[in-house]
Amino acid sequence: MDMTWIWAISAVLIVTGVIGLVLPLLPGTLLIFAGVALGAWGEGFTRISGITVGVVAFLTALAWVLEYVAGLLGAKTAGASRAALIGAGIGTVAGIFSGFWGLLVFPLIGAFVGEFHARGSASGAGRVSIATWLGILVGTVAKVVIGFVMVGIFVGALLL
Repeated sequence: MDMTWIWAISAVLIVTGVIGLVLPLLPGTLLIFAGVALGAWGEGFTRISGITVGVVAFLTALAWVLEYVAGLLGAKTAGASRAALIGAGIGTVAGIFSGFWGLLVFPLIGAFVGEFHARGSASGAGRVSIATWLGILVGTVAKVVIGFVMVGIFVGALLL
């Protein structure tokens, strides 16, 4: 395959991955990794070494784990019920179709509704929903930061 096509596909994967860092429908860090790996493979791992690809693979896994663990830790810290977690998940999916603000607000609302349904206490539901939402937010911020670090490593490997 012509290197122009390999680099074009690699760039599309990376750019789509960066977009996917904030859109839950797209596996952002995985797409960034795929673009980095394709670029490295296309050049025979000369400018982008196998070690660099390995570091980016590790960061991909780390971002995925942090994103999910942070939300769960936030919820667990506040004593969230299973219904609150399901509500937050449903809110996240609904938020995808509502734009940026929907992604920020709907998980909070979903966790509140789920916790209120499970326990019947508005104050407890409020506390749980905020803790769950903060956990999700921290996990998302960590994923975005790691995603940009991955892109930075790739660009640095190309330029050095």
